Order: sequence, then structure tokens, then C-alpha cells
Amino acid sequence: MALTMPRTMPGVLELLPREQIAFQTMLDTIRRGFEVYGFLPIETPAIEFADVLLTKSGGETERQVYFVQSTGALEQSSGRPEHALRFDLTVPLARYVAEHERDLAFPFRRYQMQRVYRGERAQRGRFREFYQCDIDVIGKDVLSVRYDAEIPAVIHAVFSALDIGAFTIWLNNRKLMRGFFEGLGIGESEQQMLVLREVDKLDKRGAGHVREVLMGEGFGLSADVVGKILHFVELRSTSLAGAHAKLDALGAGTETFEQGRAELREVLDMVAAFGIPESAFALNLSIARGLDYYTGTVYETTLNDHPDIGSICSGGRYDNLAANYTKSTLPGVGISIGLTRLFWQLREAGLVKPPDSTTQVLVTQMDAAQLPVCLVLAKELRDAGIATEVALEGGKLGKQFKYADRAGIRFALVLGENELARNAVAVKDLRRGDQFEVPRAELVKSLRVELAQDEAVRA
Repeated sequence: MALTMPRTMPGVLELLPREQIAFQTMLDTIRRGFEVYGFLPIETPAIEFADVLLTKSGGETERQVYFVQSTGALEQSSGRPEHALRFDLTVPLARYVAEHERDLAFPFRRYQMQRVYRGERAQRGRFREFYQCDIDVIGKDVLSVRYDAEIPAVIHAVFSALDIGAFTIWLNNRKLMRGFFEGLGIGESEQQMLVLREVDKLDKRGAGHVREVLMGEGFGLSADVVGKILHFVELRSTSLAGAHAKLDALGAGTETFEQGRAELREVLDMVAAFGIPESAFALNLSIARGLDYYTGTVYETTLNDHPDIGSICSGGRYDNLAANYTKSTLPGVGISIGLTRLFWQLREAGLVKPPDSTTQVLVTQMDAAQLPVCLVLAKELRDAGIATEVALEGGKLGKQFKYADRAGIRFALVLGENELARNAVAVKDLRRGDQFEVPRAELVKSLRVELAQDEAVRA
């Protein structure tokens, strides 16, 4: 029988064990950051009813969705299949909140860290299966804008703990932008949305491209109007006082504009009140977030030394999360971290280095007759919370050391006849390349000291 070539489909990220440890560490760090702010975990099925999942979607989104045959049959059913894989975590959240509304305490503070699936084109850095790490606060009828200010505090806590470099949380408000467009005579919501989507491309495509598109066929905006738009979206701040000064300098505007400005001022002040240093957040009136459902505060986060990576965390405020599933008004605010793409980008930039194995100790075996003693020693270490593997097959000691080193295991323990006679254990530190002997009774204490030093360095 001919062998099948082992291969993975394009658009998935499959990692070797030590890289997987680094990825899992990031997941755990993000989870702790979410939980310390009082967010509660939920999970939703990877497969949803297609009519529920695509209620407010279509077009490009529907072309990217993976449909699923509910019967498992190989033949294609007539019409659209009943089920589909989720393409984000926001639509499943809307369904979840609407379905369990009576059982939830509002404001509902949820975090969710799961894979999502999109039919992306096969190209470098575009993923068909990827992790999203989301938080949202959902209110019943109303939700204070103060929650909009809490979200950057969570972002700051998470990315400070990830320790991947200095970052900036950029803030804007969609009402401010919509009100500004109204003042320019761009009053229709559909046209505003189209302009917002072009503005959102400013950092990627440049002012020249955005100007050309907005003045071209389909928009037909005058050079004067486009100039005012580009001047508006180029406003930035480097301090809280500077942000207020630039908002003040915008002059009077429409009712929507003034509401957005008031909200943005309050959010900026509250972010500072949460203890976030001014160097970590800033006003940026080009942040638009192209998705239709954002209605107020919007965020994007970038690494200061690696702007080419783009936004590493984004989100914002929406008026009514579950309008398609319930008559209740459920406003909310939230963010999403696309962890798979972020990890890939950090690895490509050389910012992720494979860590040691989660296994801390290898108990070597020099003689099969000594295996029971090795197993007893391994149990003592595991009972003390030290992750331990036993070389069950034994073999040449040098080969066992080589295995431990390649697997990222720091310590290899040797229990030879001489060590047993002295009731001691030889400890080979594969990182430093030295070896020392420890009395058996002091082994756990000695290893804990060494491993605690490792933790202190990582912290």
C-alpha cells in the first residue's frame, strides 16, 4: 500500500513541543489577566446553526465560512448546510447571552479563549484556524461608559505580563467621527460606514491612497472635504493634557459629535484613574475599526518597536449585541486578541524564544536492577511538585543526557552504585554544564532552590 504524504493544510499553525509551551504560556498569562479583573469563563460550540451564525452577516463573511454537513454524509446536500464553524467569538456570544439571559447576572463579564475558523486565502501569515482571546462586558438596557475605560486597564495588565515590549493603547470614539462627518455633509450612515472603512486603512495604505479613493468614483468627495477628513484623522496625543487640548481645539460640532467628545474625555480621564501610565495610552482619531457594530469607544493596541506587526488587540463599544436574537437591549464593550497570528508575528520577529521543557528533571537509569529505586525517587519529586520523567529504557548515560538536553529538561539525576552507597544523588545541570552531588534527603530542597531562581529570572 502506498504511503500517504504527511502534511498539514495551509492556514494552520502546528507547533513543536517547546514552541507549544511558549504559546500555552501566553494563553495562561492572558487568562490570568482576564480573571484578575473579574471576568468569568465561557465556552461555546465550534459548530453553530448556520442561520444563527450568519444572521447579521453575508457577503465576504459568508464566502469565508466553513459549512458542516450535519449528517456526516459525503454527498453534498441541496442548498446551504444546516451547520457552520464559528468565524469569530462575538456572534456566538450574542447567541449565548440571548439564550441564557435569564440565568446571567448583569453586567455580564465574560472571557472566552477558543479557536475560530475562516476560509482565508492560503498565504503567509493568514490563518484558517486560530485562537481568539476575548473579553466583553454586557449590560442590560444600559452600560456606563466607565466600563469603556476599564478595558484599557485589562489590556495594559495583560500585555505588561506578556512582556513582549512597550506598547500603546490607541483610543477614539465612533460618535465623534460620525458627528464630524455629519458636519461635513456626509449624513447617510451607509456612506459614513464606507468612509470609515477607508479611513481605517490609513496606516496600512497611506494618506495618498485614502485621498485618491475618497475623491474617486464611488465617493466623489471634494478636495476640501477630503482634506478636512485627513486633517481630523491625523490628530494624535502623547499625554492626557495633550489629548484634552486637541479635543478642545476641534471646535463645536453636531449633537453626535459633542456626545462622542464628552464620552472620549471621560474615558481618557478614567483610564488614567485606573492607574495606566500616560505613556501607554493615547488619543488617535484615525482608529475607526471597520466593523459595522461598533458605535462608541474603539481601541487598537500596537507594539512601539514593531509597528509593522499592526494591531495586537482591538475592539470597542456596541449598542445592542443581541438585537437579532432578543428584544432586550444588551449594550456592551469588549476586545479581542488574535493570539495565533500574534504568536506567529512575534516568532517571525525573533521575539519568541523556545523555553525549557515543562519537564524539570530526568531521572536516568544506568542499570535495570535500579529501576525500582529510580521510580521511588521520581515519585518523591512529583509529590513535591517537581515535574519529573524517568528514562524507563535506560541505555548509555551520554545518550540520556543528550535526550534531556534536546528536550529542554534542565536537570538529569544519576543514581549509580557509588551514589546509592553514599545515599546521594548526582545532579547534572544541562544548562550550565556542571555536575554536583546532593544528599538524598536534601535533593528536593536543593532542586526547589534552583527552580525558584529560574522562576525569579523569568518574572
